Amino acid sequence: MATPESHSHAGPAAKQEPAAAKVTIDPAFTVGPVRRRTFGAFVEHLGRCVYTGIYEPGHPAADEDGFRTDVLELTRELGVSTVRYPGGNFVSGYRWEDGVGPKDQRPVRLDLAWHSTDPNQVGVDEFAAWSAKAGVEPMMAVNLGTRGTQEALDLLEYCNIDGGTSLSDQRRGNGAPNGYGITMWCLGNEMDGPWQIGHKNALEYGRLAADTARAMRMVEPDLELVACGSSGPTMDTFGEWERVVLTETYDLVDLISAHQYFEDFGDLQEHLCAGHRMDAFIRDIVSHIDHVKSVKKSTKQVNISFDEWNVWHMSRGESKAPSGKDWPVAPVLLEDTYTVADAVVVGDLLITLLKHTDRVHSASLAQLVNVIAPIMTEPGGRAWKQTTFHPFALTSKHASGTVLQLAVESPLVSGGTTADVAALSAVATFDPDKGEAVIFAVNRSAENALALDAAIAGLGAVRVVEALTYANKDPYWQAGADDSTSVLPSDNGSVKVDGGRLTAGLPAVSWSMIRLAVDN
Repeated sequence: MATPESHSHAGPAAKQEPAAAKVTIDPAFTVGPVRRRTFGAFVEHLGRCVYTGIYEPGHPAADEDGFRTDVLELTRELGVSTVRYPGGNFVSGYRWEDGVGPKDQRPVRLDLAWHSTDPNQVGVDEFAAWSAKAGVEPMMAVNLGTRGTQEALDLLEYCNIDGGTSLSDQRRGNGAPNGYGITMWCLGNEMDGPWQIGHKNALEYGRLAADTARAMRMVEPDLELVACGSSGPTMDTFGEWERVVLTETYDLVDLISAHQYFEDFGDLQEHLCAGHRMDAFIRDIVSHIDHVKSVKKSTKQVNISFDEWNVWHMSRGESKAPSGKDWPVAPVLLEDTYTVADAVVVGDLLITLLKHTDRVHSASLAQLVNVIAPIMTEPGGRAWKQTTFHPFALTSKHASGTVLQLAVESPLVSGGTTADVAALSAVATFDPDKGEAVIFAVNRSAENALALDAAIAGLGAVRVVEALTYANKDPYWQAGADDSTSVLPSDNGSVKVDGGRLTAGLPAVSWSMIRLAVDN
């Protein structure tokens, strides 16, 4: 495992004059609406995400249902909109019936995906109750690995029919008199991955997904259905998988999933270019979707659910699953500790998702608690914010209205195998009802500050309401239970507005948010 000292980075030691970067911001040029579903997250039965994460009945902060209220409070502060559940790889072997009814009668099962044991103390009903308390929209995934169309229909009936049928009456008997009204459903997970239980080739999956979608729409025609895209851009299946699956499902689904993770392998500059790689991936997916649309001569537009994304240092020891005869409940697994640089990357990935709001209609940060997560907990103890919490929470809170198309002029940076990438990554949102424009900007340079010069005359008369920057002299600083607050987003006093121009200093390895009041 790499340590901060072993990474090669120039950091703040390189004292050069800030390089100039220019943007033009004009509300006449738009991408699309800010979508609340861009700020989704993901809760999987993996490691300590559920047990000792969102749910810990014996904890001092647990409520009457066993949910940690400290985690609920942080979830609300994070600004999460949707939460995808129950997986992930876990869902491809999951029997949802195991997680309903009296808790003392629920079976304990092996979870083959993560070589763990699931006590099934949290299931569909608990997740629905937790979602209501957290103020999030549930996004349910169905098992198309070991199961199929009938089991998906059964789960839909249990969740959404108010009463009068066997499964809806079963739910009512379990304490939920009204259906949950879940509208977003994922048709399986990463079904092209050889690691996936019941993984399939594209035609096998496409036909199963089409059958399942068709049947689910016979129950509720207006469901929003997500077909599985390829598990990532480096998969040999990527592209052809999308073509075949969408050929089978195009008229039956609304979205196709995208999954992508980013890792710091020791070259800080390359790591900071993650947003550039996500941008390229999105453009590729769009081309595959629109190819099928063209061939089918369809007027329907399928879009993207980017329902797994994050920094995940998966080559490190934290991601090694149990093995052999060891099948623990809620093992410590995938518990990455994030750096300031990781937080800057997460902020940049959110900028990238917003820049593609015309085609990315939903996204889920994977995951929410403990497992590659912005929120961490101790069993029986404290909860705290990782570095990645801050750009997500602030972007979710302040991005509203319309995403603007910016003209950007920026110096270039190169790192590792990634060459000639714009050092400045930026997006702006404009909300005339609130009278506010917000600029989100990342300096991807590992070495040099940027002098931002923004032409903002198109906005009219503005004043700076708030200007925050997240950076640190050590980009590898990490938050922990004992110190999660010594590095926080802080005031950027360099931000100035003069006439139709805004200027700001953006330190190396930094994420910034500039809020402007716009005089209507």
